[in-house]
Amino acid sequence: MIKKILVLTPAWVGDAVMAQPLYRRLQQRSPEAVIDVLAPAWTAALHGRMPEIRRVIENPFAHGQLRLRDRYRLGRELAQEGYQQAIVLPNSLKSALIPWFAGIPRRTGWVGEMRYGLLNDARKLDKTALPSMLERFLALAEPPKTTVDKPLPFPILQARPVSTAVLARYGLGLEKTVVALCPGAEYGPAKRWPVAHFAAVAQQAVAAGHQVWIFGSPKDAEFGAAIQQLAASAAVVDLCGKTSLEEAIDLLACAKVAVCNDSGLMHIAAALGVALVALYGSSSPGFTPPLTERASIMSLNLSCSPCFERVCPLKHTDCLQQLQPAQVYQQVEHWLLA
Repeated sequence: MIKKILVLTPAWVGDAVMAQPLYRRLQQRSPEAVIDVLAPAWTAALHGRMPEIRRVIENPFAHGQLRLRDRYRLGRELAQEGYQQAIVLPNSLKSALIPWFAGIPRRTGWVGEMRYGLLNDARKLDKTALPSMLERFLALAEPPKTTVDKPLPFPILQARPVSTAVLARYGLGLEKTVVALCPGAEYGPAKRWPVAHFAAVAQQAVAAGHQVWIFGSPKDAEFGAAIQQLAASAAVVDLCGKTSLEEAIDLLACAKVAVCNDSGLMHIAAALGVALVALYGSSSPGFTPPLTERASIMSLNLSCSPCFERVCPLKHTDCLQQLQPAQVYQQVEHWLLA
């Protein structure tokens, strides 16, 4: 019986959220199991909301960095922990090096980048049988060639009550219903609904008597500022780049509905139980859907989408430009009245 497991997590926030059902499944299979994760520092607050995880160990390696000597050193440090299994969620060769250096007896993951040897429980992925990322993560909790049980479990994050100090820090109140806007998508502009469209939704929400909170990372600050300026209302508050991820999780949980691009914040909102209006352009809701039953998925399904490109190859991004604010706000109203 495996009792001590190390999971190497993805670097993307949305992917990290989608891994949460894997941890639940591991504990179901081995209730006494201890699960640690090796994860980027910026996801520590996220993993801290997953009660299945005992400890978050910082993964200090940025995307593309080999730093072989440092990986070896970290692997030898982890060897002292006595892990019996490592589950490697990223598909890169580099991510499989650390558990190999650590001498972890069972090293599980999907075949990729010639990882034979580094992984001794290497699985060959059948993309037809496991079409979504959630299914691919969950399958690694099971013995090889085992079918993933349906219906699929959704990710769950634990929110904490927002303190009066945090509300005061950002000039917020809870007297009115909160509509959240998440205009960022780190992958690229082909996944971002236009700022002017978000601003139009904000104006409609305010006119209906609601307040609007805009969420995002420092990289989304220009989008949040532009939406606030275009909406021209004190009831629209830009929080992009101002809160910590931990604060953003708890504040986002205060919203009744969130309008999101296909992004990490979309997956966080879904895992918090917030109703969603999820906007898809270059990406596919078939592969990375909002993992909740309380979501309206909006996609124009143009012949050129999904293209999975960071920037529209046709230079028009019609898949998002032509998705009108009135259509989106109609779904916002549906969840506000639900």
